[in-house]
Amino acid sequence: MLSFSILSAEHLALALVVASLAGVVKGMVGFAMPMILISGLGSFLAPELALAGLMLPTLVTNIWQGLRDGLRAALASLGRFRLFLAVGAVCLFASAQLVGVLPAGVLLTAIGVPLVVFSIWQLLGQPLTLRAASRRIEVAMAVLGGSLGGLSGVWGPPVVVYLTALGTPKAEQMRIQGVLYLLGSIALVAAHTGSGVVTPESMAFSASLVPAALAGMWIGYRLQDRIDQAAFRRATLAVLLLAGLNLIRRGLMG
Repeated sequence: MLSFSILSAEHLALALVVASLAGVVKGMVGFAMPMILISGLGSFLAPELALAGLMLPTLVTNIWQGLRDGLRAALASLGRFRLFLAVGAVCLFASAQLVGVLPAGVLLTAIGVPLVVFSIWQLLGQPLTLRAASRRIEVAMAVLGGSLGGLSGVWGPPVVVYLTALGTPKAEQMRIQGVLYLLGSIALVAAHTGSGVVTPESMAFSASLVPAALAGMWIGYRLQDRIDQAAFRRATLAVLLLAGLNLIRRGLMG
């Protein structure tokens, strides 16, 4: 049972609302749950508890997202992006050990600004696409995503930029994001087991948010199934724009 020595009843209720909203957005566009949870929870909880809180909802919803099209499709996505996963995992583990030591403000701002520029450029109808997968760009996005994930728990935006630039179809993009984020979620929990973020009480709090996140994601899936590829791309870019603005806000405030 969750101990209220770390959380009041009012804060728990508010956290459940945040988790539900994060689930709806993730169900619609496939990402942004960590961003919404860390921002929402971090507005009234300690940063370490907010980071711990996002871990299990993110892990469980990514299992659902990654396996929604079946295990075979998930394994195919895993094989296609194995380089991204390997590089990202190394960077995530390394940067996680710097939480509380290395100020994340500069990194958050440095990643947020290009995200905002990219999103606005795309929303204005200016194409920025890759004709084929690029090993160099894939590694660069993995380094950014892994480093950002270890420091803040948010690793999705660089992945989305890469997949969007490749013009990935809606269903495939949702599946790939689910698989990539699932393994990132596992790595995040493992990386913070020794950092002091993962404790029995913080994980009990994180577990309490899982049902709300799943309910929200179910609603998001219903909405996502109703929109076409163009609308999905616009929704993805809009959320990516908000993610970039949020990273800049956190960077400047930090």
